Amino acid sequence: MYSNEDRVKIMRDDAIPTALLKLGLPMIMGMLINALYNVVDAYFVGGLGTSPMGAVSVAFPLVQVVIGVGLIFGCGGAMCIARQLGEGDWERASRTASTAVFGSLAAGCAATVLSLLFLDDILALLGATGTILPYAHLYAVVYFSFCLLHVFCITMNNVVVAEGAANMSMFAMLLGGGLNALLDPLFIYAFGWGVGGAAAATVVAQGTTALVYLWYIVGKRGCLKISPRLFTLRGGTCWEIVRLGVPIFVFQLLFGVAMGMTNTAASRYGDSAVAAMGIVFRVLALAAYVLYGYVKGFQPVAGYNYGAKNFARLNESIKVSLRWVLGYCLLVAMLLLVFPGVIMRAFSTNDAQLVALGVKTLRANALAFPLFGMVMVYSTLFLAMGKARVGGLLSVARQGIFFIPAILILPGVMGLDGVIYSQPLADALSFALTIPFVIPLVKWLRDAGGQEGALRVVAVAEGDE
Repeated sequence: MYSNEDRVKIMRDDAIPTALLKLGLPMIMGMLINALYNVVDAYFVGGLGTSPMGAVSVAFPLVQVVIGVGLIFGCGGAMCIARQLGEGDWERASRTASTAVFGSLAAGCAATVLSLLFLDDILALLGATGTILPYAHLYAVVYFSFCLLHVFCITMNNVVVAEGAANMSMFAMLLGGGLNALLDPLFIYAFGWGVGGAAAATVVAQGTTALVYLWYIVGKRGCLKISPRLFTLRGGTCWEIVRLGVPIFVFQLLFGVAMGMTNTAASRYGDSAVAAMGIVFRVLALAAYVLYGYVKGFQPVAGYNYGAKNFARLNESIKVSLRWVLGYCLLVAMLLLVFPGVIMRAFSTNDAQLVALGVKTLRANALAFPLFGMVMVYSTLFLAMGKARVGGLLSVARQGIFFIPAILILPGVMGLDGVIYSQPLADALSFALTIPFVIPLVKWLRDAGGQEGALRVVAVAEGDE
């Protein structure tokens, strides 16, 4: 694990590719393990039948909302912290970290109560059929009774990455994800708990991860102080966290809404269609989590150097990130186009309709996946620079502005094909929306004296000029 000075030095002095690898690779590995919570649950639950598999698919959007609650405070706080460290304001960064962590605990308690109060109604809205609902209820009750653990872990994950301790975050997530994979078959089959066992395995794994983060806080192993005494609602700290975190929450919320609307649209065609869409979403989420992990490493580098007004390093970090992300996305697209049948049969070997629908949907999404990666880099960049309006717009455009109208309109025109092609269409349109914001920023950063120009063009995009 890096020392406190080493963490800041990475963002300030290391060669940009080295800094991005040091902060990005641990986050990618950790996020992949985190994504495996959903994939592993789906893999083992798939052996119980189509309806239990559909139940996990129906509960998936609600889990994304819980993740979004953690991201409000985690990502919002992390973006503030990175810039404050770049400005050399360690005291303010500690107040921000404390406010983010303890604010997330209050929000997590609220999420637990609200989700349990309206659980069955929400599950029905998310596409639970009469045969799926009992399984979905069992899974959701176990998970949401302890979802505070998940909110805390997500917040801490982002805070420790913002201070440069990406290895710590990776260790915590690896431990939790590995434990979940070991406990799933034990709880589901050996103990006979079924879909409830999958949720219980997740709860135990997240509880273990939370203990690691508590050890990190209590042992004062970070470069920032995290204490209830530093929590504040004054001085604009909480507002700044929420202002930058809400776009990420809305992105996550809309991801859950998109999955719910997809389930509802697919439920007209039976449990196999619901289960197939759920598997596709998990596979795509696994691929996307690599991007999320990478941009989590890119975000503190961009935020720190923007705060330090080192625009040459900022510009280089953008160029390197775009090259790497595009290469990765093209590789994923190729795998989804060539091996969709292999992927789908890993989750279900006895439902030919499920496999056929999944193959078609994976191939359709493969074509647009590289566009999604480019949008992720730029939306993260604007948020890291503190430009919540533009970053927020680009973050929510994919699922909010474009996907929701598509999933409402296309199935009525194209039937099940409308469900399949709604997401690729949304990816293409969100990429088109990104271009007008990116072109002027790239131009100014490329200029020899582009520091002042870069500030001006972003101010114009924010409506400040």
